Amino acid sequence: MSLYDSVRELSLEVERYELEGLELQARADFLRKTTVVHLLGGGEEGIGEDVTYDAEEHDRQQARGAALPLAGSWTIASFSRHLGEEPSTERFRAWLELYPGLRFKLDANSQWTDDLVAELAVTGAVDSVDFKGHYRGTTVDTPPDAAMYRRVAEGLPDAWLEDPALTDETTPVLEPHRDRVTWDAPIHSVADIEALLWPPRTVNVKPSRFGSVERLFAAYDYCEAAGIGAYGGGQWELGPGRRHIQLLASLFHPHTPNDVAPREFNLEPRPGLPTSPLTVSARATGFLAE
Repeated sequence: MSLYDSVRELSLEVERYELEGLELQARADFLRKTTVVHLLGGGEEGIGEDVTYDAEEHDRQQARGAALPLAGSWTIASFSRHLGEEPSTERFRAWLELYPGLRFKLDANSQWTDDLVAELAVTGAVDSVDFKGHYRGTTVDTPPDAAMYRRVAEGLPDAWLEDPALTDETTPVLEPHRDRVTWDAPIHSVADIEALLWPPRTVNVKPSRFGSVERLFAAYDYCEAAGIGAYGGGQWELGPGRRHIQLLASLFHPHTPNDVAPREFNLEPRPGLPTSPLTVSARATGFLAE
């Protein structure tokens, strides 16, 4: 029996919890922040300390107060799994609480478990999953993972499967789901669409990747002529570019899973944000400025 096996089935009752912020001006240029977590239940108190170095993350966590889903009846094993999954799902659940009709495009990684995929499936809110298999030398590089691809493809049978890396191991896994495989990062022109291993049912026509209006409009024409669906996406635009891609989506593919939400949806969840359908006003003179 392993050391963990000796404790994994111990019971844990959490009735409520409290967060206590600590800080120390360790140097003139370094304010150290940590968070003490108090778990309370059954007349007992357990404490621990979150020691991540990101001071802003401590501020965000403490601001959420009692919103973290920690209360309940657990075993050590189930609580550990819950904590391991929480960073991937807590923000997702907070958005759905505020906006139950939201649809999501989520970035998958090898830490996704069967339980996490099942939890996402129950929401019915996942339109597409981005495997990010075509990035190199970036902060979002995600190596191909055949087991993860299978877990997502089988566990989320209605979601589009975007940008898998096709290898000897992953291609057979995706073959039965090829009608749901779609592409983003490799698509910069009509030629890129034509060069795909499988004729796609839909592709992400992301305006910023095409480089010119001519190439972008050629892609719209090609997809319409070939019976290929299209949806749009952005790249964290901070200015008028976000309105531009929203207008293009409203003109060319308004009813598809466009990843062009107002930029406030890239921040922390809060009430009062604009919801679908967005009002996009066109002008005879071109795009709206901000």
